[in-house]
Amino acid sequence: MSGPDLCPRPRGVLRGAALALVFVTVLATAAATNCLPGAAQRPAASPVGSASFGDRDPREGHTTRGGDRTVDDVTRAAAEAEADGKSGTRAAEEAVGRSGDRWGAVYDKAEYEQYADALDGRYTGVGLWLARTGDGRTQVTRVQAGGPAARAGIEPGDYLDSVDGRPADGQPVTDVVARLRGDAVGSAVVVGLRRGSRAWTRTLDRAVLGTEDVSVTRLSAKAVVIKVAAFSRGSGERVRAAVRQAPRGAGILLDLRGNSGGLVSEATTAASAFLDGGLVATYDVHGKQRALYAQGGGDGARPLVVLIDGGTMSAAELLTGALQDRGRAVTVGSRTFGKGSVQMPTGLAGGSVAELTVGHYRTPAGHGLDGSGITPDLPVTEHALEHAETVLSGLGGTA
Repeated sequence: MSGPDLCPRPRGVLRGAALALVFVTVLATAAATNCLPGAAQRPAASPVGSASFGDRDPREGHTTRGGDRTVDDVTRAAAEAEADGKSGTRAAEEAVGRSGDRWGAVYDKAEYEQYADALDGRYTGVGLWLARTGDGRTQVTRVQAGGPAARAGIEPGDYLDSVDGRPADGQPVTDVVARLRGDAVGSAVVVGLRRGSRAWTRTLDRAVLGTEDVSVTRLSAKAVVIKVAAFSRGSGERVRAAVRQAPRGAGILLDLRGNSGGLVSEATTAASAFLDGGLVATYDVHGKQRALYAQGGGDGARPLVVLIDGGTMSAAELLTGALQDRGRAVTVGSRTFGKGSVQMPTGLAGGSVAELTVGHYRTPAGHGLDGSGITPDLPVTEHALEHAETVLSGLGGTA
């Protein structure tokens, strides 16, 4: 399944780093929407670490260079630029670029508000999920119930020909999604659509919508799929609720494929659904060691298989590493992205915000993930869900 229209188009590599993190998949599900980081915007789109600006929780990023010095340099550059009547945001971007912080990102005030909304499970858009077909066309794969697109009669399977008069076919899905999202609630976007031989246009008014980051599918009385597209606020508790509501004796397929990360606190809460307390991860911030622990009372006996792939990043890797290291789950799929550094937000002069790398986290067994990711117990590249069902059956989770 592809993600909704909340992948912003990066204005540069630095902004693409963190924006990608949340918005993708926030940003809901990167793989099918082409929101996975490419060569030009390698930093993916989700914060691997924590909460919105002001909470001061860590987010995951990538390789640390500069630490406190980078924070000081970026803060100073923004302040000096503002004092000279120049753009503090632009000066901060340049300072981050010089620092070598691969996952550093700078947002202006409006962008960061969108970023924080995504962490809270909200986005501005029209409620369309898109994917690229084999012949290069842009197809609607899902329509959010109650959203502008649904009210206009758009259906899964329709083709999106244009956005505000610009062709959609042959363009990166991320670019098309960015044009659908726009910036302002209530602003209009004109979409060209095609269904069979019928072609038509609709004017849609953008609205604030929920990201629907956790979905539950019951395959049978003995197998339940919990798909987590991103760790936005509240997603961890929704995972716990899904586990509690699963039929007695049913196994769980926890699908983290394409999950670009999100709030580390939510990933830790999700871990608490399957662990009866204990260590989830350790991390350092400015050289100080800290630890994350699961809450007690989790279901430690229910059969569990975790699905992962190259789009599994950040907080999703943190959760996977905890369940794998502690022998709680069998992992199936392909190696994860490998993003395990900690970022924290810093307010800058002029109202912009910098997300800068300040440390790294490790799995319970002490493994770092930067550049290496997590290797699944059962590596498969095709039909991963079917393989996972087979493994779950072997664990006693299917009839």
